[in-house]
Amino acid sequence: MKMLCILYWVPCCLFLAGCSGSNNKMPEKTAISAMNLKQGKTILCGPPEKQLGAVSFETSCSGKVRKAFNLAMALLHSFEYDEAEKVFADIIREEPGCAMAYWGIAMSNFHPLWAPPNKEEFEKGSKAVAIAQSLPKSAREAAYINAIAECYKDPGKTTHPERCINFEKAMERLHMAYPNDKDAAALYALALDAAADPADKNYTKQRKAGHILNALWARQPDHPGVIHYIIHSYDYPALAAMALPAAKKYAAVAPSSAHAQHMPSHIFVRLGLWDESIRSNIVAAAAAKCYAESAGIKGHWDEELHAMDYLVYSYLQKGDNKNAKAQWDSLKTVREVYPVSPKVIYTFAAIPSRYLLENRMWTEAVALQPQTIAGVAWEKYPWEKAIIHFTRLLSAIHLNRPDVARAEFRILNQLHDTLVGKQDVYKANQVLVQVKAAAAWLSFKEGKNGEALKLMNEAVALEASTPKPPVTPGEVVPASESLGDLLMAMNKPAEALAAYETNLRDHPMRFNGLYGAGLAAERSGNSTKAGTYYQQLLNSCNTPRADRPELAAAEAFLKKNLALSVN
Repeated sequence: MKMLCILYWVPCCLFLAGCSGSNNKMPEKTAISAMNLKQGKTILCGPPEKQLGAVSFETSCSGKVRKAFNLAMALLHSFEYDEAEKVFADIIREEPGCAMAYWGIAMSNFHPLWAPPNKEEFEKGSKAVAIAQSLPKSAREAAYINAIAECYKDPGKTTHPERCINFEKAMERLHMAYPNDKDAAALYALALDAAADPADKNYTKQRKAGHILNALWARQPDHPGVIHYIIHSYDYPALAAMALPAAKKYAAVAPSSAHAQHMPSHIFVRLGLWDESIRSNIVAAAAAKCYAESAGIKGHWDEELHAMDYLVYSYLQKGDNKNAKAQWDSLKTVREVYPVSPKVIYTFAAIPSRYLLENRMWTEAVALQPQTIAGVAWEKYPWEKAIIHFTRLLSAIHLNRPDVARAEFRILNQLHDTLVGKQDVYKANQVLVQVKAAAAWLSFKEGKNGEALKLMNEAVALEASTPKPPVTPGEVVPASESLGDLLMAMNKPAEALAAYETNLRDHPMRFNGLYGAGLAAERSGNSTKAGTYYQQLLNSCNTPRADRPELAAAEAFLKKNLALSVN
């Protein structure tokens, strides 16, 4: 796709009339200024048609801002939060009595499925809510405003998950009161996804959200929020296939959104559709670069780096080390990013770790160091930093360097304790999976096979009980795959095969999962299954750039068994 930067300009002359039907009560100019709203041209990168999908949102504001409001809503539904805020800010300058424009500012700064709002964003959203509540509005608009107000109540007293639950309940009331409001229904579904319990393996709220959205999609085929939120609702191994139609559609509905180009790859990765993921993220990365250049961002925008992580993961599953390494080499040149966020730091930890661990490059991996990035103190990111130490620990074990492995194990435990102290249960459990897997390998090296298997199975169970973090295409090394590797090291290929098959159920078409299953089947005397998995691996790695030695071994096995069957 040819990337063209599209610049919109919403007129910014000051218009002092209030919303239609209002008593002309206006917010103070100082109150508007105190929000420190983002300003300037709205920047999008995509085709010249400026496509963001079809949104028609009714407000009691004047018709002069209707087109701008629909643009802002389309941006909001595709999580183009900075650009949505700029358009809502333009509406406020045009019509300062438009209560729903302040609602839009509050929505643009909460982003329920991303990182919680930082201090500046929280304060901005709180101020916007206060102004919105003070202005004349319809009963429906008041319900919208009161719903987002739940996300900004009691600062310092409620957690982000609690705010998400409160938002969900308020959006449910809004949806029940206005069942024909398609945006209320879509945003209620988003609220359900944000409030979903990570431990609920029945995916109750996600399924409910998907049901609402699929009913909407039949009537609103080009609504960006409907399609986008279907993908989020089903972004789980057990549900991913249900989102494939939406994943194939979203990028075409909103091609001017960098996020819309990337988001379908969440489902493609879940289903092992590596070619589709690669195509999606090449376009997303190009759109993100275009946006950064046009917006004057100093350094690299986080959306570009996020797409790079998905690219590296997908290239590795294709056995394409050349392109995967090219992405890592490009990452090594990055010294400055915007904004500095956990999503970005994760990328800097995951890309090198993935490349080295999946290729069993133990000597290089044991010496891996966190990359230096302007304004980033790795100590502030214990979960992301743990990935580096886990990589070094596994490498030390395979290099028979127990002292190094033990030192890394102590650091890994300290990072886990830090997250426990921060009451960040989710990330603490992510590191605990690594702690248990590492302890299993250490026990194995000490000849304690029973203890090793017990610990690794605990790691598998813990990982299975928590969903994949949304910032990652997949775990650096899935625990169920590590269990297969451990069983192979114990010369238990039949049991290893079962572990690899469990891994492939939740991580379909993973390179090392397929090869491990083929090798385990071969060594346990199951030639039929070995041939099946080896053939799947070769079919998946259908590129001339795939040159890993495992592919040659798989091909040799298939040729040998074909010759035997002929003879």
